[in-house]
Order: sequence, then C-alpha cells, then structure tokens
Amino acid sequence: MKNLKLKAARAALDLSQQELADRVGVSRQTVSAIEKGDYNPTINLCVAICKTLGKTLDELFWE
Repeated sequence: MKNLKLKAARAALDLSQQELADRVGVSRQTVSAIEKGDYNPTINLCVAICKTLGKTLDELFWE
C-alpha cells in the first residue's frame, strides 16, 4: 500500500526524496520504495523518518 502520508509530510517540508534519504542515512531508492509501498522499513528507520519530519509513528505509518 502506498504511503501517501509520508510523501505528503515530506513535500510539506519541501524535502526531496534525496534530502530525506540523506538525513536518515538511506538511499533515495529506499525512500521511494517506502512511499510506493514496495519496502517495509525497520522500526528504527520509521522512527528516524518521523523525527526528521516532525511526525509520530501513528501519523505516518499506522492506519
């Protein structure tokens, strides 16, 4: 399932996939795959993304 909440939160901060990837220590392709729903990130990566975007796990990853 696509993660449109992640994509929207990233876009709201005017961050590219590459910029978010650099901040959390993964590749741009990983961020793209998470947004497309092709990759299930580890909890540590989820937490890093949430901290970077100023969101909670509930806001970005849980339905």
